[in-house]
Amino acid sequence: MEGVTRDQQLRIKRLIDVVGAAAGLALTGPAMAVAAVAVRVSMGAPVFFRQERPGLGGRPFRLWKFRTMSDARGPDGQLLPDEQRLTAVGQFIRSTSLDELPQLLNVLKGEMSLVGPRPLLMRYLPRYNARQARRHDMKPGITGLTAVRGRNALTWAEKFEFDVQYVEQWSLALDARILLETVGKVLNRGGVSNQGHVTMPEFMGDGAP
Repeated sequence: MEGVTRDQQLRIKRLIDVVGAAAGLALTGPAMAVAAVAVRVSMGAPVFFRQERPGLGGRPFRLWKFRTMSDARGPDGQLLPDEQRLTAVGQFIRSTSLDELPQLLNVLKGEMSLVGPRPLLMRYLPRYNARQARRHDMKPGITGLTAVRGRNALTWAEKFEFDVQYVEQWSLALDARILLETVGKVLNRGGVSNQGHVTMPEFMGDGAP
């Protein structure tokens, strides 16, 4: 935007986040209520999955999602692999991205943005190289450049490169394009999982595929 500083654009981005998250919660309220009931009936309590994730600058916040996996454990008391705990209801909620809707509350609180690099796991922080760590120079988002370029069908290297590309090329116009492309991605349910995995294999550090 010509004549508008980056700081001013970031303030506009925050305003869009607040208005968009509030509108999103109002519009998707009925769908969220149905999803909550489905999770409660099929898996019991709790309905929500809450986990500490790194936000802007790597600072931790508590992310909210609808739960999609059971707490089934093996004879040794350890949780079974993800693919064995993902329920039919959970698979549907995940494939339609309904599980992400509670993150609109994170957006309202200022912990996330509508658009930005996806918040990953706290234990990944020391595994990033200097370039990959730049993904934390922007707030994490519900959707982002990685999501519309392939989501979990990408390799870790590809995902991080798109994250850094977003940080380096960020603009309000880029956010608008990503939001529009996200609608199509949600409708075709593409890229939900990596080949051979429910979501993605664990990122083990620089050089991992």
